[in-house]
Amino acid sequence: MSKKVKNYNFYGNFPFFTPGFKGCIILLLMFLLGAVLGTVIAAIIAAPFASSSPETTVELVTVVSYPVMFIPPMIYASLQSKRNSFFDVGYALDSNNFGEMGGLMAALKATLLVLAAGFIIDILGYVMPDMPDWLENALQGLTGGNVWINFLCVSIFAPFFEEWLCRGMVLRGLLNYKKADGSNGIKPIWAIVISAAVFAAIHGNIWQALPAFIIGLAMGLVYYKTGSLKLTMLMHFVNNTLALVMGQIDSLKDYNYWIEIMGARWYWLAFAACAILTFLIVRAFLALPNKNPKGGCDIIDPNEAIAEA
Repeated sequence: MSKKVKNYNFYGNFPFFTPGFKGCIILLLMFLLGAVLGTVIAAIIAAPFASSSPETTVELVTVVSYPVMFIPPMIYASLQSKRNSFFDVGYALDSNNFGEMGGLMAALKATLLVLAAGFIIDILGYVMPDMPDWLENALQGLTGGNVWINFLCVSIFAPFFEEWLCRGMVLRGLLNYKKADGSNGIKPIWAIVISAAVFAAIHGNIWQALPAFIIGLAMGLVYYKTGSLKLTMLMHFVNNTLALVMGQIDSLKDYNYWIEIMGARWYWLAFAACAILTFLIVRAFLALPNKNPKGGCDIIDPNEAIAEA
């Protein structure tokens, strides 16, 4: 059954644009354009404070440049969606297809999944080469500086904008775009992998990209089965906020990894428990029935959308 789209809803600006590979590349190019534009605008705004207050300069650059990065791809996606709404079906960015699991249980399981997966992949950073000093200092600035500025950027902006791009546009698009032979999308596993790779790439360095790829696979699975961008934003929020909170605890600032905090014995016991929990939760989401052949995104009829306008 198709769903009506409400035009006053932010998500209602994009459902009729389901980008394929070409469309995803254009979105990423628009994202790069936005990154350049955001840097320039932020530098102009922060210039008066550069000499008198370096900390204020850094905070202004961060707060201004981050959301501006996403404005060009959002404008492009919105225009494409408006054009397509006259002749093609749409796929909602945010649906509530939780099956018998229910919304609250889905939220709980999604939260536990990202926490368990995050604990497991922490070992990757421990065995990888050390970060360069400039990158380590930059990341510490995101978790150990002004707590409210960091919370806004890390816990609010990042889940909202990055989930819109990586799951709402890339994953949803690759699952549902119309191909030349009349069929829709690519295999779900490849759509999830590609969206996770995009999520990894926008982090800009291998130390963040590798964990982001694995977390992106988990969020991609949840989105594919439920169609819920709210759930993946929640997962993203929990993952980022945990890192932010830990960065504010003085007793933990000398530690970088869980194994250093817990010791090997307790760490590996917790690792095994998290691995089992991850397996069980992934299996629970995989057991959810697909509302549509390509996942949980509600189908939107363009005629109903026009009637609602």
